[in-house]
Amino acid sequence: MAESVQTNPTNVRKIMGNLRNTGLIKTINGRAQTVVAKDINEISFYDIYQSLDNKELFQVDTNTEPRCVVGGSIQEILQDDYALLQTTVEEKMKQISLGTVLHQLATIEVQKKRGNQDIVAKFL
Repeated sequence: MAESVQTNPTNVRKIMGNLRNTGLIKTINGRAQTVVAKDINEISFYDIYQSLDNKELFQVDTNTEPRCVVGGSIQEILQDDYALLQTTVEEKMKQISLGTVLHQLATIEVQKKRGNQDIVAKFL
């Protein structure tokens, strides 16, 4: 899986652990088999996002030069805008289900490679 998403296997294990700890997936120790623990249509992107360690999409850089015209005040300026953006994106995440995305993925996959229809059939 790590190779497929081009990341370190440790990152994948950490994310999978978070998803398991929040009850979104079930895993079996020593086996490379993961099962979604809930109906995919009941899992929102927000649920997945909440399982991650970092829950801020936008972060104000606190390591700016306080004597700088921009760096000295930018945190105050961006803080409210970033909070609004965070709330807006989180509300949108609640409207997008894993099931919807998997259905879209399956539809596109079948269009690209008809031979993979059996693999993605349960999401169509």
